[in-house]
Formats: sequence, C-alpha cells, structure tokens
Amino acid sequence: MNDLSHLRLDFPVLQRRVHGKPLVFLDSAASSQKPKQVLDVMDAAYRTYYANVHRGAYLLSEESTAAYEQARGKVARFINAARAEIAFTRGATTALNTVAFGWGMDHLRAGDRIVLTMMEHHANVVPWQLVARRTGAELVYVPMTDDYRLDLKRLSELLDERVKVVSFTGMSNVTGTMPPVAEIAGLARQCGSLVVVDAAQLVTHAPVDVQQLGADFVAFSGHKMLGPTGIGALWGRPEVLEEMEPFEGGGEMISDVRLDGSTWAPVPHKFEAGTPPIIEAIGLGAAVDYLDKIGMESVRRHEMELTAYALSRLAELPAVRVFGPAEVDHRGGVISFALADVHPHDVATILDQDGIAIRAGHHCAKPLTRTLGVPATARASFQVYTTREDVDALVDGLRRVQEVFRVD
Repeated sequence: MNDLSHLRLDFPVLQRRVHGKPLVFLDSAASSQKPKQVLDVMDAAYRTYYANVHRGAYLLSEESTAAYEQARGKVARFINAARAEIAFTRGATTALNTVAFGWGMDHLRAGDRIVLTMMEHHANVVPWQLVARRTGAELVYVPMTDDYRLDLKRLSELLDERVKVVSFTGMSNVTGTMPPVAEIAGLARQCGSLVVVDAAQLVTHAPVDVQQLGADFVAFSGHKMLGPTGIGALWGRPEVLEEMEPFEGGGEMISDVRLDGSTWAPVPHKFEAGTPPIIEAIGLGAAVDYLDKIGMESVRRHEMELTAYALSRLAELPAVRVFGPAEVDHRGGVISFALADVHPHDVATILDQDGIAIRAGHHCAKPLTRTLGVPATARASFQVYTTREDVDALVDGLRRVQEVFRVD
C-alpha cells in the first residue's frame, strides 16, 4: 500500500475539530487544504521581502521578482514545459477565458464548430458560449457512454473540417472520469483543430507532461493543488502564444504605448496585465515543491488505492448510487453519489455534524448533472492527506444518514 498518511501532520487545519469531532475533509476537488510548507513561504514573503515585481530598482523588488520568476520556472518544470510558455493567471477560469477570447474571437467564424463534452465544468462551457454567440460559431457536445466514459466513437464522427476547437476536461470534477487526453488530441489534430485541456483537476491527481499530451493549451488552478487561491497558469505552445492577442490590457503587458496604439511585451508577460498575484505565485511554487517531493507517480498510486477502497466500502450500502467509472484506471479521486432519495444537501448537513466535510450540489457542471438525471449529487473528493480512516468515517456517517431518513 502507498501510505501517505504521515503527510496529514503538514496540514494545520486537519488538526482541528468541527462540532467537537475530528475534521474529516473530503472536499478537495473544490479547493485543497494547504501544507505549512506553503503557508510558511507565503508568510515569509509578506514579512521579509514583499514589493511589486519587474519594476523596482531596489533590493526588495529584485528579491520579489526573483521569487516570482522562480515560481514560474517551478510550474514549468512540473508539467515539462519551458518557462516562457507559462502565463500566470487568476486561475483555470481566467486561463480558459484567455484562450476563448484571445484566440477564439480572432479565429472563429460563422459555420465553424467548437467541440466540448458533456463532462465540462462551467468554466469550460460559458466562455465558449459567449464567443460562439459573438462569432456565429456552433457548439457541439460529445456525450458520455453508459459507463461514464467519453464516447470516442461519437467524437470521431463529429470531427471534420468545420471543427476549429476541441476543448475538454482532463478529469471530471463530478464523475472523476479521466478521458484519454493524448488520444483525443491526436484525433482533433487530424482535422486541424486547436486542442484545449482544462486540467484543473488533472494536474493535482496525476503526472502531466505537456510534451506528451498533444494539446495547444493547458489550463489549471493553484488552489486545487495545495496552493493558494487567486493563482493559476496557462500553458500554450509557443507559436500559438506568439500569434494570439492578449485577453486583458493595461500595465505590465506592454512593450510600448502611444496614443494611436500599443505593442505587447514578450510572451508570457503579454498575458499578465496589471500587478500580478505575486505572493500567490510564490505560494504555488512552494506547492509544486511539495508535490514534487512526494512524486506525482506516488500521488497517483495513493489516489487509485484510496478510490478503489472507497468504492468497495460504498458498495456495502445498497442505497448508495455512485456516478462514475468503476475502474480506477479511468478515474480520479472524486466520487459523486446519491443516497436513495435523500437530498444531497441533507446528506452533507448531517455528515457535517460528525465533522465530515463533503460537497453537495451541481458542482458547476449543470449540463452533466442533468445528463445524470439528478439535480445535484453528494461528492467526496480526495487529496494526498486523505486516508482510509476518512473513508471509513464517511461510510459510518452515511449509515447515520440512512438511520435519520429511515432508508432501508
């Protein structure tokens, strides 16, 4: 067994009690907890060398700039990219909007097609809807199979010369499904399509090498991978980044500004308008250091073992219906479920009384939950600090929910 339980001591919040009970945190897909190694680095930056970056000809600014750019290098190495291919953003949502508007508004026309999937988070649906409305492009969606996998046969049927963008999740935040990214990218490239991957869940649950994915853009957030909120990254192929227009304008992202026009700073700075999230970027760099020390292969093994264990334990409760692939090779540590006809919010509320934190709702994926035939699901999601004891507590808590609602 790939036991990472010792890591729990690195997360201060996991030492607290909730309603008099030990905290069992099972909502990491929404936002992960932060280890002290990240918190300490951010605190030290604020306390000892904080200043704005890239602009000051004094020591604090130089130190802050160095730490900020070192963080960019760490993020680049984490996904096997070059430093100049990483643009810091406010998160995956901003990164996806940057692509949709920065690339889509200049390259999409009436009659063109944007291919998405039924698994997408709203952050990978709404920006493309907005761009489609303004350009006249058409949105089409790849369905799921009965076993919660992406229907690759239907995808192949949709791909033709009209398709200009294929944008899809690397791991569903509802079903945990992990589509074969490289295979999908290969299919999309055969028709000359741009390939965009929403990797907000993927990068924290499995090794990611952008050189092997075959994508043009990869977007992800820091707060789901043990880092702070307000920071994320957009990776792009250099030639696409060079020719793409910036999504936001202002200070920092310019080379020159005249009254009749402006020229842009070199990539990646042309995509970083205004004062950047300096301390957040430094914190993300520390989170990458933390994950690197564990090793993403080890993270993936831990998650597969834990997910298999959770699925087997939940199978002990006949009233529980799990939405997602049964094979852990094809899914991550996100388990959405329904407990008979008990509303997910009621499930979450009762579990909270036992100190167990799960998510309940549509998880910013309303088209998907509608496809599942439910208005909402309960969701337990894992991270490196999650243990089998957490899963056992969840199952015991669900038994209590059954007793309260008299579920057989």
